[in-house]
Amino acid sequence: MEHIVIIGNGISGVTAARHIRKNSDNKITIVSAETKYFFSRTALMYVYMGHMKFEHTQPYENWFWEKNRISLKEGLVSNVDTDKKQLNFSNGETLSFDRLIIATGSKPNKFGWPGQDLEGVMGMYHKQDLEKLEKYAPNNKACNRAVIVGGGLIGIELAEMLRSRKIPVTFLVREDSFWNGVLPAQESAMINDHIKEHHIDLRLSTNLKEIKSDENGRVKSIIIEETGEEIPCNVVGLTAGVAPNIDFLKESGIELGRGVKVNRFLETNIPNIYAIGDCAEQHEAIGQRRNIEAVWYTGRMMGETLAQTICGNKTAYKPGHWFNSAKFLDIEYQTYGWVFSEKGMKENEAYFQWKHPNEHKCITISFDKNTKLFLGINTFGIRMRHEIFDKWLTENKSVEHVLEFLSDANFDPEFFKLHEAEIVAKFNQENNTNIQLKKKSWKRIFSH
Repeated sequence: MEHIVIIGNGISGVTAARHIRKNSDNKITIVSAETKYFFSRTALMYVYMGHMKFEHTQPYENWFWEKNRISLKEGLVSNVDTDKKQLNFSNGETLSFDRLIIATGSKPNKFGWPGQDLEGVMGMYHKQDLEKLEKYAPNNKACNRAVIVGGGLIGIELAEMLRSRKIPVTFLVREDSFWNGVLPAQESAMINDHIKEHHIDLRLSTNLKEIKSDENGRVKSIIIEETGEEIPCNVVGLTAGVAPNIDFLKESGIELGRGVKVNRFLETNIPNIYAIGDCAEQHEAIGQRRNIEAVWYTGRMMGETLAQTICGNKTAYKPGHWFNSAKFLDIEYQTYGWVFSEKGMKENEAYFQWKHPNEHKCITISFDKNTKLFLGINTFGIRMRHEIFDKWLTENKSVEHVLEFLSDANFDPEFFKLHEAEIVAKFNQENNTNIQLKKKSWKRIFSH
């Protein structure tokens, strides 16, 4: 019976453990320095906002692990000895393995700012960050203002969390429009407006210079790089992206880049050692995906895939078509396939864009201007069915087909206002086409 050790109890590591147990009797140990039991990271914000308790973020009962014979070892791994096949812990303990899965996830980027390690500075990634937030920003008496540095998805979540307790927020974004390295300009501009409507002090094209300390080593204020302005605050959220959490592997002989280098089977350069999730870096990018993907669902897929290989059914990691979803305050966002910002568009790509005149709703459809092949869609404020777009991307449908059957893809509840007719009319007008919108058909929707 092999001993399989998994470092990290996030979605990747736990999924691997569950699927290895389904398919084998191997001994499984999960090593965690963060929490005793697995929880949903994406739900942390709702604990702070009062929508749920921390225990609600745990998908499995505490007895689940014992029942499934998955052991838990709490501790911080200081290094991995690949020759002896053992983990060395910071307290001097060791643990031997036959196979090792590295699933240590990410940590918030720090760019060497003066004061970045003061009390009151935090990311929003770990359970410990939630605890720090409760300590330093329980209400707007204890925290007169918070400053968030970095304009990604975690930054906007943290802003929403703090505003839910009426804490004033200043939001420093390096780019000249929110997330405009990812989003097309009309969408980025709409999110800028939406952030300001929520009384968040959004500062575009603005960098942090330093974080200043009071006499007790706590955050007192920040200084802005461009103007030298000082903003008094009690909390600083660092949300300028994440980096793979791999420092403890530096001397291990495991090949590292920005993350742990893996092949399509998620194997490292050392036999019987694997990496999955946010910390894994593909040698060669898969399609147009990035070599490292810090996304919840790809972590889950990697865990399932690797479990197959470990249980004797060698399986390559195939993530399929890119998709993602998020929430910008009150606006729901979904993306399927590839829609790049104007900076990232390729020669053959064209956009069709529709925006609601009064509400925060818009779509961008990307297609090949020569062949009319549908490449991807972004939707804001309109919910769409994942499986329909997945099917259209697999079947290489044209942009005309997507528009003709757009009603099938709409997933908004009953009585929501529908906009497909206006969307198709605008496309026809701009492209001199005569596409007729088909009525929604449940038969078509469920036929695949």
